[in-house]
Amino acid sequence: MSLLSKQAAALVLTAITSLLVMPAYAAQPKTGGGAPEQKVSMLGGKFNFTLPKGFTATPLPAGDAAQGTAGAKGTMYSNATSKTVVITAENTIIDGSNVKDDDSTFLDTTMADFAVQKTKALPDARILSEKSLTQKGTGLGLRQLDTKATQGGGPTLDTTLLGASGTRMAVVQIISRASDTAGHEALVKQIVTGQ
Repeated sequence: MSLLSKQAAALVLTAITSLLVMPAYAAQPKTGGGAPEQKVSMLGGKFNFTLPKGFTATPLPAGDAAQGTAGAKGTMYSNATSKTVVITAENTIIDGSNVKDDDSTFLDTTMADFAVQKTKALPDARILSEKSLTQKGTGLGLRQLDTKATQGGGPTLDTTLLGASGTRMAVVQIISRASDTAGHEALVKQIVTGQ
């Protein structure tokens, strides 16, 4: 596995471990959608989207040099009503690489290696689909990996999006209850299209 791929895997696997707190969020009282929309901007404003009402933002712990995530920053957005979690993480590419906004080689290699790491981290993870996307308007290339696994105490749908621009890479992970396929797909579409 390349150093870049290890970094992407470390970023997302760190995000996955934060799901240990997911049951606590699911147990929170329902807010009735009172939390306002959350505007998210990553990669210097090239990857933007808005989460619907009801998501509460919680900063993730700072990156750790020992895990290959030094300098990483991230946020977990949780919706207690829908029991949905969106994790965003961004970091500098560690070997000083400077990638194009739609660098196929970097994105394909990094996502392929990440898929292997994910199935090792979550033994019952099953890959449902893999996609190569380009955002309209920005031209930012994204790779999408859709999986189904047991996380946070139950069956979940999990979509991971990977993008990179210049010296930065970003990962967005969307996790929903397996029974909420329509809601999951609608949220993924909203994020991918930058709405």
